[in-house]
Amino acid sequence: MGSYSNVYLDNMATAFARLAIAAGEIAMRHYCAGGPVRTKIDDSPVTKADEEVEEFLLAALAEQFPDLPVVAEEQASSGYVPTCSGSFLLVDPIDGTREFLRENGEFTVNIALIEDGVPRAGAVFAPAVGRLWFGGAHAYVCDVKPGSALPDSDGLHEIHARPCAANEGLVVLESRNHSDERAEAFLQKVPVKDRRKSGSSMKFCILAEGQADLYPRFGPTMEWDTAAGDAVLRAAGGFVLDEHGHLLVYGKQADGFRNPAFLAWGTSPIETNN
Repeated sequence: MGSYSNVYLDNMATAFARLAIAAGEIAMRHYCAGGPVRTKIDDSPVTKADEEVEEFLLAALAEQFPDLPVVAEEQASSGYVPTCSGSFLLVDPIDGTREFLRENGEFTVNIALIEDGVPRAGAVFAPAVGRLWFGGAHAYVCDVKPGSALPDSDGLHEIHARPCAANEGLVVLESRNHSDERAEAFLQKVPVKDRRKSGSSMKFCILAEGQADLYPRFGPTMEWDTAAGDAVLRAAGGFVLDEHGHLLVYGKQADGFRNPAFLAWGTSPIETNN
């Protein structure tokens, strides 16, 4: 699948991981520090941390990957979106700004490579808890402090999503902030053992680590919200499917980079009657 080699994809994910760690240090300068909060047209908050992290990432990505256009959340919210076809990058400087403001640690820095609609490499860093997930051909997790060096291979742990054991019941991840009536209706159709709330793109990464089975999301999301976590999950053997059972596609510029409803699964999605 795709034109990039496995080595290239892992190298891209590693590069994204290093940038995310560095960007996390910028985010933490503002964490717990207060400061002004603006509200965007979609009623979502934006802080100085969002803006400064994005500014840093845009400059660093332009230097390291000058041939790849970058679609970044705050720029897009301001009306600037480069033309994207083939390969491009998606950036969410702070996914989970509400979690950032609540100081609960569940916010992330996100960078992803998209090739022909597929998230092929990505990095997700939760700087407040010092947890990094990244993946290209393979998926890894490690503990690292914001602004530190990426650990060597001895400090990285390869991760794999787990098969969904429907007969035992599913561990389901839910958004901490967004109630979702359609997701609630869907969950009535599958065997559920436990339901856990989590913020930001960390939900994809929890699935990638094999600690849960399903994350249903029928409410609105944008491609930059999901791309990096989706890349990590796919590298770990998981799937993100739309309501029709097709893999989630990226690069929907004509639709403003909006995602449809989706189901993020471990390695074996189960059949439902929805």
